[in-house]
Amino acid sequence: MTQISWTAQTFRNLLKTCITDRNLLTGKSLHTLYIKSLIPSSTYLSNHFILLYSKCGHLTTAHNAFYQTQDPNTFTFNAIIAAYAKESLPSIAHQLFDQIPHPDLVSYNTLISAYADCGRTEPALGLFKNMRELGFEMDGFTLSGVIMACLNDVFFIRQLHCFVVFGGFDSYASVNNVLLSCYSKEGFLEEAKRVFYGMGEGKDEVSWNSMIVAYGQHKDGAKALALFQEMVRRGLVVDMFTLASVLTAFTSLEDFLGGLQFHAMLIKTGFHQNAHVGSGLIDLYSKCGGGISDCRKVFEEVSGPDLVLWNTMISGYSLNEELSEEALECFREMQHVGYRPDDCSFVNVISACSNLSSPSQGRQIHALTIKSEIPSRIQVNNALVAMYSKCGNLQDARRLFDRMPEHNTVSLNSMIAGYAQHGIGMESLLIFEQMLERNISPTSITFISVLSACAHTGKLKEGQKYFNIMKKKFGIEPEVEHYSCMIDLLGRAGKLCEAERLIESMPFSPGSIGWAALLGASKMHGNIELASKAANKLLQLEPSNAVPYVMLANMYASTGKWEEAATVRKLMRDRGVRKKPGCSWIEVNKRIHVFVAEDISHPMIKEIYEYLEVMGGKIRLAGYVPDLRWTLVKDDDIKSGEKEIRLGHHSEKLAVAFGLLSTKDGEPILVIKNLRICGDCHNAIKFISAIAEREITIRDTHRFHCFKDGQCSCGDYW
Repeated sequence: MTQISWTAQTFRNLLKTCITDRNLLTGKSLHTLYIKSLIPSSTYLSNHFILLYSKCGHLTTAHNAFYQTQDPNTFTFNAIIAAYAKESLPSIAHQLFDQIPHPDLVSYNTLISAYADCGRTEPALGLFKNMRELGFEMDGFTLSGVIMACLNDVFFIRQLHCFVVFGGFDSYASVNNVLLSCYSKEGFLEEAKRVFYGMGEGKDEVSWNSMIVAYGQHKDGAKALALFQEMVRRGLVVDMFTLASVLTAFTSLEDFLGGLQFHAMLIKTGFHQNAHVGSGLIDLYSKCGGGISDCRKVFEEVSGPDLVLWNTMISGYSLNEELSEEALECFREMQHVGYRPDDCSFVNVISACSNLSSPSQGRQIHALTIKSEIPSRIQVNNALVAMYSKCGNLQDARRLFDRMPEHNTVSLNSMIAGYAQHGIGMESLLIFEQMLERNISPTSITFISVLSACAHTGKLKEGQKYFNIMKKKFGIEPEVEHYSCMIDLLGRAGKLCEAERLIESMPFSPGSIGWAALLGASKMHGNIELASKAANKLLQLEPSNAVPYVMLANMYASTGKWEEAATVRKLMRDRGVRKKPGCSWIEVNKRIHVFVAEDISHPMIKEIYEYLEVMGGKIRLAGYVPDLRWTLVKDDDIKSGEKEIRLGHHSEKLAVAFGLLSTKDGEPILVIKNLRICGDCHNAIKFISAIAEREITIRDTHRFHCFKDGQCSCGDYW
């Protein structure tokens, strides 16, 4: 062997070691020697320099190495395409793909996977179609990528599943694993189970982990844990992904005690310091009442937090509306330490903006998503549509929705829910019908929004029709949320007997959601007997929940049954249950201003009361009559005239007055209330909107009320 050939062989081996170890410094030194022609030039070595820079995350240098290659071959193109795919830049990868004289199977698989990772269905399917037309032999990687690209469209997934079976690709564990995950994420657990159990002995660790996650996603944690125990009995390798899947099962079961015990086991084995497992722990603590301090402790114990862990921490904050500011701060902290937000980061922080109903924060995050060039935009756009809707800006929500290059089930669900919350039932149902025409399968969440739209607009027949076709046409079993919507729909329509029969005929316990819906309907129609029954059932389930006490006491008070009201309030005090203080807030010039009833703390409170006194005179002349029933105070307990003063100082009226004083003429204002708007405020703000010539939106815990020209979007059906 000559000296040159020996040097080339050694150089080649050293370069391979640098790629394996991601040793960028030594790799760059080797590249310098190569460029200086101290080592004979070869396409093989040039390709490996592209691989080196790609694996080390240096895309620009990999790009330069690609263009320095004198005789690029298909492998050269595949290496640079993979580099761009890794950085979620499929469009550039596709441009390079088009330059390959003779693309091979790896070329197609790499680009299809790149589109799949970015959630872009159409280009991936286009490549798949080209492969078939050109007669390419496909493998498991091809089918896995195409199926993953169709993640949000079960219609395509089912077609591809048929193709997999008829083509004999169901022998690939990787293909079955992707099918299993996709079916589960789309809400089709039975199909996921059929795939898993149909694999026989062909299941690998990924299959078991995927099925454990599927059970967890569908709140069947008991089966998930049983599957984990079976996995251990069979001696299969339990890794961080398995353990994170088990934590998902505990979370779905809301088995906080079991999760704590499992956490103890993780500490003993040292897995609690793993970022992937840490994410599962934070999810458990944030969703099962562990407290945000426990989440933060888990976060700080992880050695080397990654982007996923940061995202989970932001999500933990945003799940609690009162900690939404902390979610935004955590997002900024993540950026400060050098992490670039991905689509999941933005979805979580946009959710926090939705909780705050902060249009300015939401617009800032929206601008940042555009600057960041997030590749998987559909999830981010879906979150933005929901955020604009929850901030009362339905026009921008629809504008963004119409500009989206493609929609999935979540996109349509967000828009349907947005219209439903704003009481625009016709638009909500129209989008649902368009969804069906486009062969986009509705989900359980879709029907919750559709039934809610029917309930808010009094469309009884339509609601009953949609409730019936859920199972008959789409195979979706109604859950407690769907029954709750139907109870609400029947109750609002005054059919309390039918609502009561429905709740008693449910195939499972109505739970607190069902009884709360019946209580609300009974209160609306003044049926104290049924309200008392619903409240007592609700108190048995949630004895520390203040809502049934307050609603029942207020019902008694509004009908003059003061002794009964006092009895309920005493029971509430004796049990140590405290009512959530009512408050309203408004954002003006990027600052949040909070008001409570009879507020004296705001710097402009004097001007606010003066404005309300003047406005009160104007709306009385226009026909407004104060509804003194909403003071819920006995005549003997209050001085003459004081009832009307108290009504005029409700928190939502104070926030509206401040908004009108602090913004330009004609500018719409948005007020958020943490309880339901009172009937007198609802009536008064209708008059105020006409006299002030302003669009005033109130978002309470039930829906949006958009007041304009003396009318409310709810049509007084609320």
